[in-house]
Amino acid sequence: MQDRQSLKARKSAETRARLIATARVLFGAAGYAATGTEEIVAGAAVTRGALYFHFADKSALFAAVLDEVAREIAAAIADAAEGEADPIAALCRGAAAYVDACCDPTRRRIYLADGPSVLGAAQWHAAENRYSRPLLRAGVATALARPGAVACDAEALTALLSGAMTEAAIWLADAVDPAAARRRALAALDVMLARLFAAPA
Repeated sequence: MQDRQSLKARKSAETRARLIATARVLFGAAGYAATGTEEIVAGAAVTRGALYFHFADKSALFAAVLDEVAREIAAAIADAAEGEADPIAALCRGAAAYVDACCDPTRRRIYLADGPSVLGAAQWHAAENRYSRPLLRAGVATALARPGAVACDAEALTALLSGAMTEAAIWLADAVDPAAARRRALAALDVMLARLFAAPA
């Protein structure tokens, strides 16, 4: 009985993962509005009933896809900053990783273009708050804790920097020359972070 239950649970998890993977490809290519549930179930080779067993509706499936993308962006930030002893350099690396991760065409469409409009600002920010925002908050707090650092509210500063990085990613994605725009954006971020956290003379 236990083996049968384990097999059923495994198959259920595989079906859910296949739905998310298929939906991610379709949402990333055509966008949320242009993707129908019939395409998703056909691509995942499951029944419509299986889709609605795992997800209440298309927007719930999209939320699961966005959650996966948000986790990947946070992982890219953590990997970029790992092992960097200098907190300013760690912030710069993390900021660059966030911008680069968001500029991937599929992630940009899902996370930045469709995410806030499909799920609403509150649910989109909730995904940020679960994954990437805590990493930025920790980096900001570490930088502010350095001897001689200016006194500043870490939570407020985290919100401001998060907004700047998101806007940078949106600006880059629309640039005529993305490579040149990336260099300009990351150079500006580096200058902003270095001056913001510089100890007073």
